[in-house]
Amino acid sequence: MSNARRRRRGLTTSLALSPVSSYSSSPPSQLPYWKFSQVLGGGGGGGGQDDDDTISAIEFDGRGDYLAAGDHAGRVILFRRTDENQVPPPSRTELERADQGAAAAPPAYSYMTEFQSHEQEFDVLHSLEIGEKVKKLRWCARPNGSLCMLATNDRTVKLWKVSEHSARKGHGQPRRRRSTPPPASLSEIALLGQDGSGVTNGHYDQWASNKARNHLSSDSTELSDKAGEEVEVGEGYVAKCRRVFARAHEYNINSISNNCDGETFVSADDLRINLWHLEVTGQCFNIVDMKPADMEDLVEVIASAEFDPSSCSLLAYGSSRGFVRLVDLRRSALCDHAVRIFQDRENRMQPRTFFTEIVSCISDVKFTGDGRHLLSRDYMNMKLWDLRVESSPVSTYKVHEFLRPKLSELYNDDYIFDRFSCCASKGGDYFATGSYSNTFKVFSRAAANPNGATTLEASTNPYRIQSFASAKSTQGLLSNFARGIQRKGQDGLRSDGREDTQCNMESKVTHLAWHPTENFIVCPANNSLYMYHT
Repeated sequence: MSNARRRRRGLTTSLALSPVSSYSSSPPSQLPYWKFSQVLGGGGGGGGQDDDDTISAIEFDGRGDYLAAGDHAGRVILFRRTDENQVPPPSRTELERADQGAAAAPPAYSYMTEFQSHEQEFDVLHSLEIGEKVKKLRWCARPNGSLCMLATNDRTVKLWKVSEHSARKGHGQPRRRRSTPPPASLSEIALLGQDGSGVTNGHYDQWASNKARNHLSSDSTELSDKAGEEVEVGEGYVAKCRRVFARAHEYNINSISNNCDGETFVSADDLRINLWHLEVTGQCFNIVDMKPADMEDLVEVIASAEFDPSSCSLLAYGSSRGFVRLVDLRRSALCDHAVRIFQDRENRMQPRTFFTEIVSCISDVKFTGDGRHLLSRDYMNMKLWDLRVESSPVSTYKVHEFLRPKLSELYNDDYIFDRFSCCASKGGDYFATGSYSNTFKVFSRAAANPNGATTLEASTNPYRIQSFASAKSTQGLLSNFARGIQRKGQDGLRSDGREDTQCNMESKVTHLAWHPTENFIVCPANNSLYMYHT
């Protein structure tokens, strides 16, 4: 890829360390001291922008050697770790320093390649436009050393394989290889008089018979070409769409999660969770179905789902009512009945209001590395659960408690529907989640005060005191929020001890990724990736 193209995409790299003296104050005790490591992208992590380059998904591979990011334009950008491969052999002096306990260099990443994962589509049967935005990314096992990942937009999950190749004839033109035609689309099934809906609960969904496939039009043939196409996507790389998992969801997909067996994964929408095999695209198994016979009886929807990384039979999913359900695939093929239902007892005793269910919606669920705890994130809080205790969480980490008096204004401007993810360190000792004003918070399980968080800003100086009192940011802010955030220290408290409720609602950090083996966090802000280490 030429330098001019990289500048256009904003995929430049800067590497710097912020001096300790520039920080306003030290972080709370029992919390690591975070330093700026690297920024990948066009810089300018400010909010208010929603262009095609805005990052919408991010994920490390299992060893942390590769980093994938998806954007609003349907592209997947890959970065490779370079500090272990390109650094020259250490000198004798450096080895002596290492023996004396000198801090190891943090991971460093550089741009690798990118490819177009999804295109904008139009669902003719429902008169619905389906955007190309990449909603979720998940890395798959690497049996042959190749890079495989799942990427999804609102309706279609694709399995991609990226591999290196040597120079060959064709001058960089795509290699097309015929593959088995995929199942017919819903519109084609309707024209053929077939039923495109799934069958009853507990049985796999199959949408196209062999007879229907044999009568597909020439448009379907072109689709099969795309499913098996190999395209050179950069200097020495080829991206191939191996599988297309489509036409299984009536509502927008909110989660995908790989099983540790390396063969299956789940995709979840508002009402159903489907179990897929990576080698089979024409059928899936509906393991959770919350759709009532009469939609007027609907009381909750599925908001997130995640497989246990150490047990191939355990699956957790969160709902809009604040429940986290743990199901065991060994007990029943249909997992409508959970083996554990986690709900905070204190929330049940509090008076319910119009906003109670909205702020209780579980936007993300993560299992910790120790295999004994579960992390959940709703709009107001992040909670740590012991898998053996259902009635109350081990700790509750307050993230947006200072916004509680402003819920009506948040509702009017739709900010109350923002969904934030969470992540945990390898051993489950530290947790991180995003917030507004381009900030994110890091909590410690061992801290005496669970709300004593380190608040970091997605910038080259994460601890700096920054004011957002810019005239450009006043539009779209809450009436009492327009002056911007005024943080002092890392806990978001003012000098009088109360939390500051002024923040930039347009600029927010919704996704975070924690390195699988090191204390290293990647924070997407607009079209940039900010990286921090301890």
